Amino acid sequence: MPASTKESRPQSVPPADLSAQLRINEIFLSVQGESSRAGLPTTFVRLTGCPLRCNWCDTAYAFHEGAGMTVGEVLEAVREYGARRVTVTGGEPLAQRNCLVLLRVLADAGFDVSLETSGALDISKVDPRVARVVDIKAPGSGEAARNRWENMELLTGRDELKFVLRDRADYEWARQVIRERDLGKRCPILISPVHGELDPGTLADWVLEDRIDARVQVQLHKVLWGSDVRGR
Repeated sequence: MPASTKESRPQSVPPADLSAQLRINEIFLSVQGESSRAGLPTTFVRLTGCPLRCNWCDTAYAFHEGAGMTVGEVLEAVREYGARRVTVTGGEPLAQRNCLVLLRVLADAGFDVSLETSGALDISKVDPRVARVVDIKAPGSGEAARNRWENMELLTGRDELKFVLRDRADYEWARQVIRERDLGKRCPILISPVHGELDPGTLADWVLEDRIDARVQVQLHKVLWGSDVRGR
Protein backbone atom coordinates (compact mmCIF):
# COMPACT_ATOMS: atom_id res chain seq x y z
CA MET A 1 0.00 0.00 0.00
CA PRO A 2 1.22 3.57 -0.61
CA ALA A 3 2.58 5.57 2.25
CA SER A 4 0.26 7.92 4.09
CA THR A 5 -0.49 11.23 2.38
CA LYS A 6 0.53 12.92 5.63
CA GLU A 7 4.14 11.90 5.14
CA SER A 8 6.14 14.54 3.28
CA ARG A 9 9.02 12.29 2.31
CA PRO A 10 9.90 8.59 2.56
CA GLN A 11 13.12 8.20 4.53
CA SER A 12 14.74 6.07 1.81
CA VAL A 13 14.53 8.75 -0.90
CA PRO A 14 17.43 11.21 -1.14
CA PRO A 15 16.37 14.88 -1.21
CA ALA A 16 18.17 15.30 -4.54
CA ASP A 17 15.82 12.77 -6.12
CA LEU A 18 12.74 14.56 -4.81
CA SER A 19 13.98 17.87 -6.24
CA ALA A 20 14.59 16.47 -9.74
CA GLN A 21 12.57 18.37 -12.33
CA LEU A 22 10.00 16.99 -14.77
CA ARG A 23 7.53 18.44 -17.24
CA ILE A 24 4.13 16.92 -16.48
CA ASN A 25 1.16 16.96 -18.84
CA GLU A 26 -1.44 15.61 -16.40
CA ILE A 27 -1.98 13.44 -13.32
CA PHE A 28 -5.33 11.73 -12.88
CA LEU A 29 -7.15 8.73 -11.42
CA SER A 30 -8.84 6.26 -13.73
CA VAL A 31 -9.13 2.56 -14.39
CA GLN A 32 -6.30 1.02 -16.35
CA GLY A 33 -7.54 0.72 -19.92
CA GLU A 34 -4.96 -1.73 -21.25
CA SER A 35 -2.53 -4.52 -20.34
CA SER A 36 -3.04 -7.31 -17.80
CA ARG A 37 -4.00 -4.60 -15.29
CA ALA A 38 -7.05 -3.50 -17.32
CA GLY A 39 -9.96 -2.41 -15.14
CA LEU A 40 -7.89 -1.78 -12.00
CA PRO A 41 -7.95 1.67 -10.32
CA THR A 42 -4.72 3.42 -11.30
CA THR A 43 -3.17 6.85 -10.95
CA PHE A 44 -1.70 8.02 -14.26
CA VAL A 45 1.26 10.36 -14.53
CA ARG A 46 1.55 11.61 -18.11
CA LEU A 47 4.85 13.23 -19.03
CA THR A 48 5.17 15.89 -21.72
CA GLY A 49 7.09 15.26 -24.94
CA CYS A 50 7.61 12.50 -27.50
CA PRO A 51 10.17 12.03 -30.29
CA LEU A 52 7.76 9.90 -32.33
CA ARG A 53 4.75 10.91 -34.42
CA CYS A 54 2.62 7.79 -34.84
CA ASN A 55 -0.17 8.14 -37.38
CA TRP A 56 -2.79 6.95 -34.90
CA CYS A 57 -1.53 8.81 -31.82
CA ASP A 58 -4.39 9.69 -29.45
CA THR A 59 -2.34 11.81 -27.03
CA ALA A 60 -0.83 14.42 -29.35
CA TYR A 61 -1.79 17.05 -26.76
CA ALA A 62 1.06 15.65 -24.64
CA PHE A 63 3.69 16.60 -27.23
CA HIS A 64 3.96 20.13 -25.85
CA GLU A 65 1.38 20.84 -23.12
CA GLY A 66 2.56 20.63 -19.53
CA ALA A 67 4.03 22.33 -16.50
CA GLY A 68 7.18 21.88 -14.43
CA MET A 69 6.97 19.80 -11.26
CA THR A 70 9.54 18.21 -8.99
CA VAL A 71 9.54 14.48 -8.41
CA GLY A 72 8.52 15.20 -4.83
CA GLU A 73 5.51 17.19 -6.00
CA VAL A 74 4.48 14.39 -8.33
CA LEU A 75 4.82 11.88 -5.50
CA GLU A 76 2.55 13.93 -3.25
CA ALA A 77 -0.03 14.33 -6.04
CA VAL A 78 -0.03 10.57 -6.61
CA ARG A 79 -0.46 9.89 -2.89
CA GLU A 80 -3.50 12.16 -2.75
CA TYR A 81 -5.40 9.84 -5.11
CA GLY A 82 -4.87 6.85 -2.80
CA ALA A 83 -4.57 4.17 -5.48
CA ARG A 84 -2.00 1.41 -5.05
CA ARG A 85 -1.10 1.26 -8.74
CA VAL A 86 0.63 4.00 -10.73
CA THR A 87 1.27 4.12 -14.48
CA VAL A 88 3.85 6.52 -15.88
CA THR A 89 3.05 7.30 -19.50
CA GLY A 90 3.30 9.99 -22.18
CA GLY A 91 4.01 11.05 -24.83
CA GLU A 92 7.19 9.09 -24.37
CA PRO A 93 8.11 9.26 -20.68
CA LEU A 94 11.68 8.03 -21.16
CA ALA A 95 12.41 11.08 -23.33
CA GLN A 96 12.80 12.92 -20.01
CA ARG A 97 15.94 11.81 -18.17
CA ASN A 98 14.38 12.28 -14.74
CA CYS A 99 11.61 9.82 -15.57
CA LEU A 100 14.02 7.16 -14.28
CA VAL A 101 14.23 9.01 -10.97
CA LEU A 102 10.44 9.26 -10.75
CA LEU A 103 9.99 5.54 -11.38
CA ARG A 104 12.50 4.68 -8.67
CA VAL A 105 10.95 7.07 -6.15
CA LEU A 106 7.43 5.73 -6.78
CA ALA A 107 8.68 2.17 -6.28
CA ASP A 108 10.53 3.22 -3.10
CA ALA A 109 7.27 4.70 -1.81
CA GLY A 110 5.57 1.31 -2.09
CA PHE A 111 3.49 1.76 -5.24
CA ASP A 112 2.92 -0.94 -7.85
CA VAL A 113 4.46 0.92 -10.80
CA SER A 114 4.17 0.32 -14.54
CA LEU A 115 5.71 2.23 -17.42
CA GLU A 116 4.16 2.68 -20.86
CA THR A 117 6.89 3.30 -23.43
CA SER A 118 7.08 3.40 -27.20
CA GLY A 119 9.97 0.96 -27.35
CA ALA A 120 12.08 3.44 -29.31
CA LEU A 121 14.28 4.33 -26.33
CA ASP A 122 16.56 2.27 -24.10
CA ILE A 123 14.70 0.55 -21.24
CA SER A 124 17.78 -0.97 -19.60
CA LYS A 125 18.03 1.62 -16.81
CA VAL A 126 14.40 1.37 -15.68
CA ASP A 127 14.14 0.25 -12.05
CA PRO A 128 13.64 -3.55 -12.04
CA ARG A 129 10.62 -3.21 -9.74
CA VAL A 130 8.75 -1.42 -12.53
CA ALA A 131 6.66 -3.40 -15.03
CA ARG A 132 7.56 -2.20 -18.53
CA VAL A 133 4.78 -2.19 -21.15
CA VAL A 134 6.72 -1.80 -24.38
CA ASP A 135 5.21 -0.97 -27.75
CA ILE A 136 6.46 -2.48 -30.97
CA LYS A 137 5.52 -0.04 -33.72
CA ALA A 138 3.86 -1.68 -36.72
CA PRO A 139 4.29 -0.23 -40.24
CA GLY A 140 0.87 1.45 -40.11
CA SER A 141 2.11 3.70 -37.33
CA GLY A 142 4.68 5.28 -39.64
CA GLU A 143 7.34 4.72 -36.98
CA ALA A 144 8.36 1.07 -37.41
CA ALA A 145 11.91 2.14 -38.23
CA ARG A 146 12.23 3.53 -34.69
CA ASN A 147 11.79 0.17 -32.94
CA ARG A 148 14.75 -0.51 -30.66
CA TRP A 149 15.04 -4.25 -31.06
CA GLU A 150 17.76 -4.47 -28.43
CA ASN A 151 15.00 -3.89 -25.86
CA MET A 152 13.59 -7.33 -26.65
CA GLU A 153 16.62 -8.97 -25.02
CA LEU A 154 15.92 -7.11 -21.76
CA LEU A 155 12.32 -8.18 -21.26
CA THR A 156 11.28 -10.47 -18.42
CA GLY A 157 8.07 -12.18 -17.43
CA ARG A 158 7.18 -9.07 -15.42
CA ASP A 159 7.03 -6.96 -18.61
CA GLU A 160 4.53 -6.90 -21.49
CA LEU A 161 4.86 -6.27 -25.23
CA LYS A 162 2.14 -4.38 -27.07
CA PHE A 163 1.31 -4.31 -30.78
CA VAL A 164 -1.22 -1.68 -31.90
CA LEU A 165 -2.49 -2.63 -35.36
CA ARG A 166 -4.27 -0.62 -38.01
CA ASP A 167 -5.13 -3.27 -40.64
CA ARG A 168 -4.49 -6.76 -41.97
CA ALA A 169 -1.03 -5.79 -43.22
CA ASP A 170 -0.04 -4.65 -39.72
CA TYR A 171 -1.40 -7.88 -38.28
CA GLU A 172 0.57 -10.07 -40.67
CA TRP A 173 3.72 -8.09 -39.90
CA ALA A 174 3.15 -8.53 -36.14
CA ARG A 175 2.44 -12.24 -36.55
CA GLN A 176 5.76 -12.69 -38.35
CA VAL A 177 7.69 -10.69 -35.73
CA ILE A 178 6.15 -12.67 -32.86
CA ARG A 179 6.99 -16.00 -34.46
CA GLU A 180 10.43 -15.22 -35.83
CA ARG A 181 11.63 -13.69 -32.55
CA ASP A 182 9.73 -16.18 -30.38
CA LEU A 183 8.51 -13.27 -28.29
CA GLY A 184 5.93 -15.26 -26.38
CA LYS A 185 8.74 -16.90 -24.40
CA ARG A 186 9.95 -13.54 -23.11
CA CYS A 187 6.81 -11.95 -21.70
CA PRO A 188 3.04 -11.66 -22.24
CA ILE A 189 2.00 -10.16 -25.59
CA LEU A 190 -0.82 -7.66 -26.06
CA ILE A 191 -2.51 -7.08 -29.42
CA SER A 192 -4.75 -4.04 -29.87
CA PRO A 193 -6.74 -2.56 -32.76
CA VAL A 194 -6.36 1.12 -33.58
CA HIS A 195 -9.55 2.55 -32.09
CA GLY A 196 -12.12 3.29 -34.78
CA GLU A 197 -10.02 1.85 -37.63
CA LEU A 198 -9.79 -1.91 -37.09
CA ASP A 199 -12.76 -3.90 -35.78
CA PRO A 200 -11.77 -5.67 -32.52
CA GLY A 201 -13.82 -8.75 -33.40
CA THR A 202 -12.04 -9.09 -36.73
CA LEU A 203 -8.67 -8.83 -35.00
CA ALA A 204 -9.72 -11.47 -32.46
CA ASP A 205 -10.75 -13.80 -35.31
CA TRP A 206 -7.32 -13.46 -36.90
CA VAL A 207 -5.56 -14.22 -33.61
CA LEU A 208 -7.72 -17.30 -33.06
CA GLU A 209 -7.23 -18.55 -36.61
CA ASP A 210 -3.46 -18.32 -36.26
CA ARG A 211 -3.35 -19.66 -32.69
CA ILE A 212 -1.28 -16.72 -31.47
CA ASP A 213 -0.77 -16.84 -27.71
CA ALA A 214 -1.57 -13.20 -27.03
CA ARG A 215 -4.11 -11.09 -25.18
CA VAL A 216 -6.49 -9.29 -27.56
CA GLN A 217 -7.42 -6.03 -25.88
CA VAL A 218 -9.39 -2.88 -26.50
CA GLN A 219 -8.88 0.47 -24.78
CA LEU A 220 -11.33 0.02 -21.92
CA HIS A 221 -11.30 3.69 -20.94
CA LYS A 222 -12.60 4.62 -24.41
CA VAL A 223 -15.36 2.04 -24.14
CA LEU A 224 -16.40 3.47 -20.79
CA TRP A 225 -16.06 7.22 -21.42
CA GLY A 226 -15.55 7.76 -25.16
CA SER A 227 -12.49 8.51 -27.26
CA ASP A 228 -12.34 12.27 -26.69
CA VAL A 229 -12.45 12.41 -22.88
CA ARG A 230 -9.23 13.44 -21.15
CA GLY A 231 -8.33 12.62 -17.58
CA ARG A 232 -10.04 9.23 -17.77
